[in-house]
Amino acid sequence: MFDSRSHGGMVLNWRGPLLAGGIFAAVFAILLFMAHQNQSTTSDMGSSLREDPYGTSLLFDSYARAGYQVKRSQDEDSLFDQNAGSTTAFFIGGYPYNEWENEKGKLRNAGKFSGRLEDFLARGGRIVLIRPAWKLKSESQGWEVENKWNETPKESRPTWISPDLREMPAGSEMMYLGADAPWLKADEHWTTLYAGPAKAGAKADTSGNVYMAMRRVGSGALIAASQEWFLLNETIKTRPNPVLLDFLTGGRPVIWVDETLHGLHQNQGVLWLVQRYRLQVALMLFWAALLALLWSMSGDLVRRPRRDQNAQIVRHGEAAGVAARHLLQRSIPTEHVVAECWEQYRHRSPQDAQAISADPRCALRLRAALAQPALAGYMELSQLIAERRASAKGPAHADRGAPESSAAATKRIPEEARIA
Repeated sequence: MFDSRSHGGMVLNWRGPLLAGGIFAAVFAILLFMAHQNQSTTSDMGSSLREDPYGTSLLFDSYARAGYQVKRSQDEDSLFDQNAGSTTAFFIGGYPYNEWENEKGKLRNAGKFSGRLEDFLARGGRIVLIRPAWKLKSESQGWEVENKWNETPKESRPTWISPDLREMPAGSEMMYLGADAPWLKADEHWTTLYAGPAKAGAKADTSGNVYMAMRRVGSGALIAASQEWFLLNETIKTRPNPVLLDFLTGGRPVIWVDETLHGLHQNQGVLWLVQRYRLQVALMLFWAALLALLWSMSGDLVRRPRRDQNAQIVRHGEAAGVAARHLLQRSIPTEHVVAECWEQYRHRSPQDAQAISADPRCALRLRAALAQPALAGYMELSQLIAERRASAKGPAHADRGAPESSAAATKRIPEEARIA
């Protein structure tokens, strides 16, 4: 790539893209920082974004490595947008967002969370509900999920329980139970998957406490587990359970995880609108328009040879600093500013330019001005043109104009110094 003066080629103007790229990078970095802070504020056990022993990041990372499409959602209403026939929805611990309402001074369960579950099951979805925070019940679909706790003072220790291989696939792993783990309140409509503490060399006691069960709801399926210890990072890392994990998904390729249960709720701001209403294309068009605007404001897209020999760059009555800044904004190299000004003056006032070139004293000053740096040469050229105009108007005008031009030059010095 060559300079426009030396070989008539084109040189890319880098100032515009650099400015726009810097603004884009700063805004994007702020958005990433906000997203990271939003994710790191959770403290609930079972969050898919927690990487400590009490999170479930390893669980869903394992699903992603196995080829599943994992969607960690911070918008509970996005469940309505999922294809229920190919999606398994995970709800692990936590508390539903904005579930309780104040009615006449009393807290009332609004039933929004149960309503979302009912809608997803009615469309044929598969739900994995782990350690629900309170009793969930659907009158229309006839199911109920509730945990029961040991009311005796005797504490239970962590243990492992075996699957019911009549319902679970062959090779299913044992389930880890934490200390004092609750169990499910299950009726005859539920199919027991894991139940009762397993004893060495004994089969699973399906008549004992139920810790995981499943039931069909129309064309959908609901799997409930009383506690989440068997899915936490600490357990997944030491005792992987791939057969159990594949069973939970039922072979469906998409996994949707509700992170609003752990306090990560996406506020309905700009980002929410972009994601909710699929405005990503509009956002990219906005950034493209901003890039083009900043680029055009900082100068031409490329440095070209003079496009119009009759175009006026130096405007009549314009201060040297202002006119020089206009030249720089048009991507003219600083070392060519004085020569470009003289060329423009020659095409605008050929008779005056010819008179200056023909005068030996003025021609000597002209050559000296063209050889000087941009600001000094521009001021010398402006003075030379002003003297030519004053001499053309007559001695009276020249006498009157000399002090005036001197005062004007004094006023322009601070402004011109800014571009020196």
